[in-house]
Amino acid sequence: MIANAKAGAKRRGTPTARSRQPSGSRKWSKQVMERSDAMDLKTGVFKLKSGRAIARSLKKSSEASKRRKSSPFRSAMSMLNFEINRAGKNLSQERLRVLNEAKMELRKVFGRAP
Repeated sequence: MIANAKAGAKRRGTPTARSRQPSGSRKWSKQVMERSDAMDLKTGVFKLKSGRAIARSLKKSSEASKRRKSSPFRSAMSMLNFEINRAGKNLSQERLRVLNEAKMELRKVFGRAP
C-alpha cells in the first residue's frame, strides 16, 4: 500500500525544464532580432530619434520584404511591439514615449484608425 502511495505522489524538489536551461539560452529574443526571417529592417531603426522616422522606416521595410507572412502593417506593428516588449524595464521613459509615438504614426502611415 505504501508503494502505491509513493508511485502516485508528485515528486517535489525536482528541477523544472526552465531551471535546467543554461543561462545563455534564455536570451532567445536577441537571436530573433538578429537572425529572424520575418523582415529585413534597416540597421538601427529602433534607435531613430522620432516616432515618425521609425514608422516610415518600418513601413518601407515591411512593404519591400518578400519574406513576411502577414500584411505589411501587421508585420511592421509586430516588430515594433516585439522591440518594446524585448526591452521591457530597461527602456527609459523617453524611449518608451518615442516607440509608442511610432505605433501611432505607423497606424497613420498605413491609413489605419487609432
